[in-house]
Amino acid sequence: MSTLAQGNEVGGRQHGGLRVSYAAIKRGVLWLLTACSGFALIEPSPYELVFLIALFVFALTGIRFSQRLLPLAILLLLYNLGGVISLIPWMDEPASVRFTAVSVYLMLTAIFFAAVMAEDTLGRLDTLGKGYLFSAWCAGFAGLLGYFDIGGLGSVLALYGRASGTFKDPNVLGPFLVLPLIYLLHAVLIGRIGLVKGFLLMSIPLLAVFLSFSRGAWGNLVAATLMMVGLTFLTSTKASQRARIVFLTLTMLVLVVVAMLIALSFENIRSVFEVRASLDQDYDQGVTGRFGNQLRSIPMLLDLPNGFGPLRFRFTFPEDPHNVYVNAFASYGWLGGLFYLALTAATCIAGWRVVFRRTPWQGHAIVIWSVLFVTILQGLQIDTDHWRHFYLMLGLIWGLAALPTPAPDNQRSLRTTT
Repeated sequence: MSTLAQGNEVGGRQHGGLRVSYAAIKRGVLWLLTACSGFALIEPSPYELVFLIALFVFALTGIRFSQRLLPLAILLLLYNLGGVISLIPWMDEPASVRFTAVSVYLMLTAIFFAAVMAEDTLGRLDTLGKGYLFSAWCAGFAGLLGYFDIGGLGSVLALYGRASGTFKDPNVLGPFLVLPLIYLLHAVLIGRIGLVKGFLLMSIPLLAVFLSFSRGAWGNLVAATLMMVGLTFLTSTKASQRARIVFLTLTMLVLVVVAMLIALSFENIRSVFEVRASLDQDYDQGVTGRFGNQLRSIPMLLDLPNGFGPLRFRFTFPEDPHNVYVNAFASYGWLGGLFYLALTAATCIAGWRVVFRRTPWQGHAIVIWSVLFVTILQGLQIDTDHWRHFYLMLGLIWGLAALPTPAPDNQRSLRTTT
């Protein structure tokens, strides 16, 4: 990825002939933040600790908060206020308190990521992407070690015969790896990196997504890919680039199909794939299945202004709701649920607007919004409200949407500045 920079953030200090740039320090801490975002086996995770460092660094060296980000901040604040109110009867329950605290913390990360886009936009986007790719490789490689039980790591890095890597759940590992995969595919389509290099960089995360056997992650990857390719094609201004997009998309599709056929030639992989690929899962069906529980909970939640309480859906039904919108009303009450729906609607408006604006960061916006929009839809079948990468994408889209469109001359300057 390129190391383009925006703005004049070059302040620093001179130490024995070595100039320390504030912009470089900020990029470094942002790289570290996303580089450790995939390590979630322990709590608090390294991500939580590095986020505090990032806040400290930006507080010392300067951070802007645009008034255009007020809707994001207000909607997230009211959503979490609903959770705090719902928590009041359950203050003696450590799990409920921890759940609410994590929600508030993730709110702060989204606002932070939105705010940091105000300066050095392209440089910070590239830095965050590089850190995320590093984390994806670590998490994906750990998932492969666990799946194949190398060194006896299967008990730690795999779950139910599925790769979980540095996450506690394969259904979180898989979606976490989608964003860097879409970034790499986009880089190949627009010619930033070559096909061979791109496929090699995608190899480990892509195989880890497959071996996580997460149906949600598979669907997320396919839908986000189609959306990204479509938006990239529609926003391209040259016929040659559109032809390149079509050709490389078909080529990558062939390579992926060949790789899948090779993987499915192994009996142990094929047997799990046949089970997971089926839409007919026992725990989804019936009155007491996942979707049945969601439907049965709605009349109950209509009579409970504060919901069941944070993380307490599982005490009324056999498991968590596995639907972020049902969970918003169940864990955050009517106030939280309504404002989560409002946040989702406002984010969709911001996201669809930013991807069609001619800006130097339009490509980044297309990639991030393709994955975020599909993840918003995926919330219908899984609880996404505590996914760190969801709040990363949420903040970045709002941050990019808040930026003014540069003048044409300034856009050319931004693209050629190194």
